[in-house]
Amino acid sequence: MAFYNLSKEDRNRLVEKINQDIANDLTSNTTKNIIQYFSDEDTYIRKTSYLAIGKIFYSNQELQDSIIKILKVLLNHKHEKVRQTTINSAGEIGKFHFDKVQSFFDIGLFDEHHSVRNAVIGSVKKMGEKNQEPILAWAKTYLKHEDKEVRREICHGIELRGRTHPQDILPLLKELEFDETRRVTDTLIHVLGQISYKNGCLKTVVSHLNTWKNKELVEKSLDEIVDVHKRYEKFAFLTQEEAINYIDTHYIPQI
Repeated sequence: MAFYNLSKEDRNRLVEKINQDIANDLTSNTTKNIIQYFSDEDTYIRKTSYLAIGKIFYSNQELQDSIIKILKVLLNHKHEKVRQTTINSAGEIGKFHFDKVQSFFDIGLFDEHHSVRNAVIGSVKKMGEKNQEPILAWAKTYLKHEDKEVRREICHGIELRGRTHPQDILPLLKELEFDETRRVTDTLIHVLGQISYKNGCLKTVVSHLNTWKNKELVEKSLDEIVDVHKRYEKFAFLTQEEAINYIDTHYIPQI
């Protein structure tokens, strides 16, 4: 039965069982239960399992080396769901110990399966919220990568940090302003919209865009920012009209 079809009590019992089974594997240096849960078809089972890895990592220092070694083995597993959940587990660790798991993302970024690459993006998002300096430094090294999908994925991955701290990612986004790949520039424009609508963010974004040289891309981005203030009007700090007025007043078009 699917995780969320269970009663709350049964879900809690299942979570406890998953946590205990994974802890037992780690203490006995085996992977039978871990692989079973990491490969489960149910997203919530897999999520519970990678959260369990994170909890055990932080609460049992003596198991940290063993956890890293086991995850390194599982990153090469034939089943893409195991590799995906391995990356998500590394993401839990990387919230505070990115140096211990950076290699997982260097590998996962080029995995043949999209779900594993998507797990890298998701992990970069959640790690960047908690541990932005090493994450953004790592991300920057891929912004000029020859593979357009890598550039696009990195751009997408740093978005979440930018929603509350746009000043942290704008210098990285600027590296992509002259990218010649449509999928990359479309993602760049999307991200600029996403980091513009919370309190104080529009000012920061517009101020930075005034330093960019690609007038066409900047103007498309400003159109997206205006649209975002309508689409997300329940969450935006400014109304769409206020956003338009602010842009009209503070955006300095490149000649």
